[in-house]
Amino acid sequence: MPQPDDSAIDLAPFELLTETADQPVYDLPTRLRDVYAGAIGFESPCVYANFVSSVDGVVTLGPEQSSPGSLISGNSRADRFVMGLLRACADTVLLGAGTLRDSPGHRWTPAHVFPDAAAEFAELRRRLKRTESPRLVVVTAGGDIDVLHSGLVPGSVIVTSDVGARHLMHRLPAGVEVRSLGEPPNLSVQRVVESLRGDGDGVILTEGGPTLVGQLLRGHLVNELFLTLSPVLLGRSSSEPRPGLVDATAFAVASAPALSLSSARRHGSHLFLRYAVEGTRWPASPPSAVPPEAAPVAR
Repeated sequence: MPQPDDSAIDLAPFELLTETADQPVYDLPTRLRDVYAGAIGFESPCVYANFVSSVDGVVTLGPEQSSPGSLISGNSRADRFVMGLLRACADTVLLGAGTLRDSPGHRWTPAHVFPDAAAEFAELRRRLKRTESPRLVVVTAGGDIDVLHSGLVPGSVIVTSDVGARHLMHRLPAGVEVRSLGEPPNLSVQRVVESLRGDGDGVILTEGGPTLVGQLLRGHLVNELFLTLSPVLLGRSSSEPRPGLVDATAFAVASAPALSLSSARRHGSHLFLRYAVEGTRWPASPPSAVPPEAAPVAR
């Protein structure tokens, strides 16, 4: 495990604009605390989401663009630092299959996105008694994933249906688990989260995509949202829809998830917002009590 050296992390500190009191606090290494302008922590169990968005709400540019998040953020090192910090706090990083497909060559570890703080991230995980890196969990109903993706390292889990499990049989790298939750209609996000909770995963980070996050929000399973607001306008067209943070799920205004601002930080012209999601239902309902309107997981 890398050890922190005596040099500072080469990133100007964030400016703390506002933060509510009495938030959970982890024992951050000093250099992480100095750059982030304070501490961070999570109740356990919880699910938290992290996205970067343009000012006009675009969060993904589609599979034709590599590293779409980096492009939207303008390759912001501050955004990559926060991404690494949030990963360093998590037991598990939960993704939909589309996010895996749209991120060739990526690894969902803290050090991959911000290697300059690799030693500090590792030290934080040691203090939290976490494994060396968060476990990657990918959800796919039909098993339509790149089985040779570099992010699928030993210890990763593919949560799928019986159909998807048969499709992936004997095709994944050694050490990657395939976990079927039954026939496709039964593969709801409630069952996925409950399965991870059964593994002892108390702190789950999801990085999307928008379809998975929409399903998690509809299931009242997201406790917190971290949103990086990038100072750019990207627009949309009929031929290139460019989804927002929530896709394939629409809420009535009266029942839409309400957010409460927990903190705001600034780095240059980027804003880093943390919201509590009101009305979250956690722990998830047991599988036998999953509401019948729960949407099945997308392919």
